[in-house]
Amino acid sequence: MNMSRLLVAGSPGFLPPAARTLLEAKGYQLKVCEQLPEAVALVLEDPPDLLLLEKGFVGDGDQRLIKAVSGCLQKGNIPIILVLELTELETELDWGVYPVDDIVTLPLVPSLLLARLQLAEARMMRVFDNNPLSRLPGNTSILRAMQRVLASGNDYAVCYVDIDNFKPYNDRYGFSRGDEVILMVARIIVNVIEEKAREGSFIGHVGGDDYVFIIKAEKAEEVCRQIIDNFNMVRNLFLNAEDIAAGAFVGLDRRGQETRFPLLSISIAVVTTGEGRYRHSGEIAAAASQLKHYVKRLEGSNYLIERRDSCVSGQEMSAA
Repeated sequence: MNMSRLLVAGSPGFLPPAARTLLEAKGYQLKVCEQLPEAVALVLEDPPDLLLLEKGFVGDGDQRLIKAVSGCLQKGNIPIILVLELTELETELDWGVYPVDDIVTLPLVPSLLLARLQLAEARMMRVFDNNPLSRLPGNTSILRAMQRVLASGNDYAVCYVDIDNFKPYNDRYGFSRGDEVILMVARIIVNVIEEKAREGSFIGHVGGDDYVFIIKAEKAEEVCRQIIDNFNMVRNLFLNAEDIAAGAFVGLDRRGQETRFPLLSISIAVVTTGEGRYRHSGEIAAAASQLKHYVKRLEGSNYLIERRDSCVSGQEMSAA
């Protein structure tokens, strides 16, 4: 059931009773404003999740309300759907004056209006969830993908990827170079999965130097090996010649002490979901965290695949 709060700003009778009934039946909480001060006050004091706005609302009040929504500090990027006459599209509108997310035309068709509102919400969730650097889906999508594979009952591999020694690398080479490494690893993961395990797969970016990908379990070893091979092939492009020659670089550890760090490598912790091993994404994350802690202590790039039905133990893991 939708629980979005929808501000409807328009003239009396702007929203047909049938449309209001449908939206409320779908769980939208409507606040209808026919006066600009009331609408602006609502945006400033208790901002809605979406705005349905009549073009020409109390003169130039539509533009003033859009400006208020755009400047709202409590809630960023509230989707705005502008309602206008179809004839108004015959003369090109200045979308700089109307920076809205979508339009619908009069007369309002309830089912079409509902679809446009739902699309606006879905689009907003995608945009906010995606990692701003890699553009890969973020944590909400990752959790949803985990629950999807758990619900399927099939054997999937949930793979956590982490770049070893990334923080000291970032400190030594700078955040811009660090961002290039993050993007390079993201591209490698995407390209390998596109090539070897595209069907039913998912790739997400937790944030920083952490990624998650989900593939069918029987593809896990092949994909992990290829990702590591590809990473090792291009890694030195992101390192100075002196560090490559030394096989290490010097940076500060978490206590601020100068330390010699091995060159960049990647660790992949793989948890398989088959045979009802897990019921919730949190259980997978906990198991992966244990695996990752272990695999990151190994020298160089490695993957580790959980091989047992419940708890993780050293004897029941397999390492590359």
